[in-house]
Amino acid sequence: MSVFDEDLFLKGLEQRKATLGAEYVEKNLAAADDFSRPFQEAMTAWCWGFGWGDDVIDAKTRSMMNLSMLGALGKMHEWEIHCRGAITNGVTQEELRAIIHVIGIYCGVPQAIECIRVARKVLETEEL
Repeated sequence: MSVFDEDLFLKGLEQRKATLGAEYVEKNLAAADDFSRPFQEAMTAWCWGFGWGDDVIDAKTRSMMNLSMLGALGKMHEWEIHCRGAITNGVTQEELRAIIHVIGIYCGVPQAIECIRVARKVLETEEL
């Protein structure tokens, strides 16, 4: 690791696994090669160690914020991953619906429809 220190990476790795699931995270890290490994390490340290690593905002609220931002950006692959993580962090079906309503209001109905489609897929496989 040349960009971030090992402690921040390990802190991020713990948080990333807690939200997205150890299997998913380990699979992504194992698939990293010389080209993508520096990004995986930096993202784990920066996003999950620095960004998620404090106690100022709880994990559930951070998940709700992420869903709103990813929905606004139309990053549906990431939205699906973080939808699963949000459920892990305690976000309810009713809260998911409310987040999608806000996305629809501020980002447009077509984007809300995409979020509903992906949320249905996630809800079919996750327990709330």
